[in-house]
Amino acid sequence: MRTRPLYPEIFLVSFGVILLEISYTRIFSFKLFYYFTYLIVGIALLGMGSGGVFTTVSPRFRRVGLSRIIPMACMLASSGVLAGYFAIAFIQLNSMGLPTILREDGKLLVITACVFIPFLLGGIVIATVFSEDPGHIHRLYFADLLGAGIGCALVVPLIGRLTPPACVFLSGLVFIAAGTPLAVRYSPRSLILGAPVAVALLIGILHPALLPEPVPDELKTMSPQRSANTKYYFSAWSPVFRIDVMDSPFDTGNRYVINHDGIIGSTLHRFDGNLSSLKRFDHDSRSYPFVVARPNPKVLIIGAAGGHEILASLYFGAFHITGIELNPATYSLLTTHFADYTGHIATNEKVTLINGEGRSFLRRDESKYDLIWFVAPDSYAAMNSATSGAFVLSESYLYTTEMIEDSLAHLTPHGIICMSFGEVDFAAKPNRTSRYLSSARVAFTNAGAPDFPKHVILVTQPSVFQESMMLFKRSPFTAQEIDAFRARTSNVKGSVIQYAWTQPVSNHQTNTIITANGADLERLYREAPYEVGPVTDDAPFFWHFARFSDAIRGTALKRAGWDMEDATGERVLMTLLATVIVFATVFLLLPFLAIRETWTRIPYKGTAAVYFAALGIGFMFFEIVLIQKFTLFLGYPTYSLTVTLFALLLFTGIGSLVSPRYTQRRNRGLVVLLGMLMILMLFYQFGMGGIVGRWIGAPLAIRIGIAVACLAPLGLCLGAFMPVGLRTVAGVTEHKAEFVAWAWAVNGFFSVISSILATILSMTWGFTVVLTLAALVYLIGIVALRRIPEMAA
Repeated sequence: MRTRPLYPEIFLVSFGVILLEISYTRIFSFKLFYYFTYLIVGIALLGMGSGGVFTTVSPRFRRVGLSRIIPMACMLASSGVLAGYFAIAFIQLNSMGLPTILREDGKLLVITACVFIPFLLGGIVIATVFSEDPGHIHRLYFADLLGAGIGCALVVPLIGRLTPPACVFLSGLVFIAAGTPLAVRYSPRSLILGAPVAVALLIGILHPALLPEPVPDELKTMSPQRSANTKYYFSAWSPVFRIDVMDSPFDTGNRYVINHDGIIGSTLHRFDGNLSSLKRFDHDSRSYPFVVARPNPKVLIIGAAGGHEILASLYFGAFHITGIELNPATYSLLTTHFADYTGHIATNEKVTLINGEGRSFLRRDESKYDLIWFVAPDSYAAMNSATSGAFVLSESYLYTTEMIEDSLAHLTPHGIICMSFGEVDFAAKPNRTSRYLSSARVAFTNAGAPDFPKHVILVTQPSVFQESMMLFKRSPFTAQEIDAFRARTSNVKGSVIQYAWTQPVSNHQTNTIITANGADLERLYREAPYEVGPVTDDAPFFWHFARFSDAIRGTALKRAGWDMEDATGERVLMTLLATVIVFATVFLLLPFLAIRETWTRIPYKGTAAVYFAALGIGFMFFEIVLIQKFTLFLGYPTYSLTVTLFALLLFTGIGSLVSPRYTQRRNRGLVVLLGMLMILMLFYQFGMGGIVGRWIGAPLAIRIGIAVACLAPLGLCLGAFMPVGLRTVAGVTEHKAEFVAWAWAVNGFFSVISSILATILSMTWGFTVVLTLAALVYLIGIVALRRIPEMAA
């Protein structure tokens, strides 16, 4: 009945799936917390894999025929997108109640089901087409990956143009577009469902302001429980995070609060251009850097946010101020939306405001500064430490030893680095301060400064939590500078100098990290209840304080007073991994009881399982590590995400197209592919650094081109493995459809597990180890596939 391969349908479904997945990661970051985005990724992969299992165990379903299955699945997926968004938007969670409060568990289950259904239906479409048309598998796989790759390339501009909720609706409309051609010809009844859904989706796309806002978690500042009567002045989604400007609960009329993804992150202060109105800074900790910096300093601010530190720098007579702000939406507050309110500081002759990423800017910048000031980097306010659990799984290159080395290289001979954190309990667990001091100590040693203790001043002062400010000078602090600093602390109520080389050393953990010899320091790192050792670019998980062993046993929670920092992210990650394994087992193994007679007649099941599991694990390991490695080079995490995924998916698809040449002499082809993979793995570990260093100052378009060129060979290599494997298993049994669909399901399930496992391994051992494991996993898979007769391929 159907005469053409379904390339357009596969392309559109894959495009819609990736658009839905990435859009929901932004919505869940606002509605819940950052680490729940891992839930979205897991659900998406699980849904796609479950579609393969459903197709495998439902011969009656397959007998309906592709021409009717695809239209109905696409229309149902679009309906699931529409209904699911409203359910997700209106159902409010209290994540603190998970998993102990049954009601909250139930609400999370409903939300999970709403997210799961469209991905399940998308997986059914793809798995059904693959299993019914194995002769065109290399071209179908290309269409699948091309759709996902184009989706990755377009999702960031679409989110910026339409908002994430509207992009969710757009994904539903794409599903309808995928099913309509076959529906018109073979299943017109499905259009009865699709037509009104399409109208509703189109309205949401064209008029996103009509869509209901997702209700934030009860813990968040913007939850109805915490801000029911608050007035909002501006809201904007962006690929980085959403911002909302509202009245300040502390100083109404003179400042606004900027919420980052629903949580207080920064402030906007009213300024009329008169510097004499800023005398408050004389009694503010923001005065401290200027006590020890040279007069009229040249200042670099990383994390400019609402411009408060820019105002402080102007007040204390800075010669020039360069402010770096990552989020374009936050940047626009000072340049456009609240320019009048903030006294047009963005266009002040002494100010240069740049929308960019701090580490990447430093690597391209040749200037020297008297003060490099890190202010709420990663859009994480120093006083907002209670939400740090949301950042445990977040990688950042702003806190690493290498970043501090870059900063030192951009200082004048007597320049200053200033970093502030909020500590819940500085006396008992100064985790942020300790970890940054550890990284700074290594950086100063690498820079040839053996007397690190003389380069540090540490001061604390009360705020919403206790603020810890660290000042690092390229040359040693003099006794006169420390005396002047001590005199200034009398102006800031509650300030205490916790460390300066002219005062006695205490037995506090921070003092030990600053002054201890190597053996004592290593002992402290081993015996400390938290991970507070130095952080490097190879494992830039600064907020990962609790060890996974402690997270499993809960001992980190018992050592000190509880806060969200104590193993929350780690426990979420471990719980999610365990849950995924259970779901994978249930959905992968138990359904095959329904076709156990057929299943017993399929040969090489275990061997094929090893191969397709290896593909899922290895691909995700490569993908996650390379996204991180290109973050520095491209400057934006979102650029790295989209460019890396686009390049890998596009060239993996092209690799699929040319894969038939490897199936003609399969075993020899696999050896060639493995050799290429090992060479590329070594290149990414040892050769790419030189390319990054040489071209990091080039225009963005050139850097994107170089990144794509570096990723293209890997994509071409990885793209051949899946078609080669699917052609092999399709050739060893008369039950081709069942075996191909099952192989697709195995690959999907292990992709789910490996997306989480790669993060755990990266946090524990670093990206280099994960990259090496990726190549070794492919080796195991190739050895397994070679056990299946080549003649059958």
